Amino acid sequence: MKSISNPDYYLKEYAGTIASIKHDHISSYRIMKRMIDISFVFLSLPIVLLIIVVFIILIKMETSGPAFYVQKRVGLYGRYFKVCKLRSMYVDAEKEGAKWAVENDPRVTKVGSFMRRTRIDELPQVFNIIKGEMSLIGPRPERPMFTEEFEEKYPGFKQRLLVKPGLTGLAQVNGGYNLTPKKKLELDINYIEQQGLKIDIKIFIKTIKIVFSGDGAR
Repeated sequence: MKSISNPDYYLKEYAGTIASIKHDHISSYRIMKRMIDISFVFLSLPIVLLIIVVFIILIKMETSGPAFYVQKRVGLYGRYFKVCKLRSMYVDAEKEGAKWAVENDPRVTKVGSFMRRTRIDELPQVFNIIKGEMSLIGPRPERPMFTEEFEEKYPGFKQRLLVKPGLTGLAQVNGGYNLTPKKKLELDINYIEQQGLKIDIKIFIKTIKIVFSGDGAR
């Protein structure tokens, strides 16, 4: 997949059917959202770092290999960036190639299962938020190969790239890992059309509930 990171290209190519995206992409909402992202991350960083350290130890106790793994993802306007996650699967989980996680996936470790239920494995991505590559709320970023594949199967999948990807999003609080790519797309487009502080707050509250309930995990 070739990285196309021209905002004008994406706005022209994909924004036609989304009325609310026609406003200037540096609107006051997005500026305010960025300020909220940075403030929240820095206030929560001590707790986040403590949780990460604890799970690094637990991961190393259960399995050999690195506690983290890094993947390339597709972000705003098609820009590639790297996300770091706490490793929730065995080291050789993708020895036969990349594939989506399934329910009761045998590649997931015991510690990994808990992390995936509570979304703790995603916590290192707070540093992507600091760098401006992600936001607290937005469509979850996909890997380049899956972005290309889903665009072919579900034309318009790249509309998700009209906003900055998020640590959590509307799809994640309405099924998460259990949703099909098509359903995720529908929910992500719904979010883009409604984007604003009101829906962000609703998603954030639902995310907190999911962290304690483990809904939608694989």
